[in-house]
Amino acid sequence: MTVRLLYLMFVRLTGWMALLARSSAAKDAELLMLRQEVAVLRRQHPRPKLDWADRAVLAALARLLPRSLRMSRLVTPDTLLGWHRRMVRWHWTYPYQGGRPPVDARVAVLVERMARENPGWGYKRIQGELLGLGVRVGASTVRRILKRLRIPPAPQRLRTTWRQFLRTQAATMLACDFFHVDCAVTLRRLYVFFVVEVSTRHVHVLGVTAHPDGAWTVQQARNLLMDLGERAAGFRFLIRDRAGQFTEAFDAVMSAAGIEVVKIPPQTPRANCFSERWVRTVRAEVTDRMLITGPRHLRAVLDEYARHYNQHRPHRARNLRPPDHDPGTPAPVTDLTAARIQCRNVLGGLIHEYQRRMTATSADNNTAGQRHRRRSGTLHRCFLGDAASREQLLIGGNHLIRHKGPEVLARASRLLLLILLLHAHIPPAFPLRRSNH
Repeated sequence: MTVRLLYLMFVRLTGWMALLARSSAAKDAELLMLRQEVAVLRRQHPRPKLDWADRAVLAALARLLPRSLRMSRLVTPDTLLGWHRRMVRWHWTYPYQGGRPPVDARVAVLVERMARENPGWGYKRIQGELLGLGVRVGASTVRRILKRLRIPPAPQRLRTTWRQFLRTQAATMLACDFFHVDCAVTLRRLYVFFVVEVSTRHVHVLGVTAHPDGAWTVQQARNLLMDLGERAAGFRFLIRDRAGQFTEAFDAVMSAAGIEVVKIPPQTPRANCFSERWVRTVRAEVTDRMLITGPRHLRAVLDEYARHYNQHRPHRARNLRPPDHDPGTPAPVTDLTAARIQCRNVLGGLIHEYQRRMTATSADNNTAGQRHRRRSGTLHRCFLGDAASREQLLIGGNHLIRHKGPEVLARASRLLLLILLLHAHIPPAFPLRRSNH
């Protein structure tokens, strides 16, 4: 800005020096021409916009004009005085340091989290929830934070998306199906009946048979309800196809438990996509990579793979966590410089599981701590008068005396026997002699 002002001053001074070589008649003619042009411009633009450089030049030239000519200029004296006051105000302006302190970034993150996880919560509701956590913020502050993050108000956020709707419905749904495996030598076809919990992707391998008739399928449905226990009340729908193994008795067993059976349309396996996806997974990872000899072999293989699938295998629909993983538990962070990774073979090395291995020092400390807690608990029960625990401790003391041999163990056992006898108020049946060692 300063360089531009200096350039304009240089240009104007150069123009004034050029005017010295001109005659008075030429100057008068130019003045008349300029006045006419200014009159035309005033009619078209009564209030033209001036930048700061134009204002500086006009203010400087206005000082050279007589008072009578200043009144007819484009810039009036009031305008010049206003410019002067504005310059003074800018000169004496200090940085603004008052007002409210900025909102903590952690509070803003917490407000955003509550608003996104609870679409029906308004500003007051979020404010009350924060107050319960010991965070004092105003409703206007919550509104300002959400507006800065471009999160709309509660009525607009309350619209349910398809993802939320499907996840809510999946928590009450089961899906079941059959798949077959051919034996290696006999080429006997075996059928596997399984059920998938749609919400968690937990798989129940119910049975393996070569003849899946209606009675066998009904019995497997009863076994499923026994395995689910009280959790069976949380399911409302069971998705199945129209195979002949699913009889009316099967539907009646599920209906008695409060689970409605939903049949997919004919020849549409995609309608039972969760079961079909697990069939593809188990075939790609297990049955297509090994030879099955019989029903017992297949059941053992599927039980071990189901344990691996439910407890260890990452799943995309579960944010790369196993089906049995608690969503509220965060994933642990391992320091690879201090921890050791152990590989566990599943199905003879067909699948590998990797786990953190406890160091030797930590294992010894845990073992010693458990041993100390067991001993302390036994002594505590003995002193409280538990006859069974007292007898167990006496047997253990005699075992130490008989087999361990060293005098240190014998003396410790005798001292412990003496304490127990005194506590039970039983007179000793044999004299306790002092050892010479």
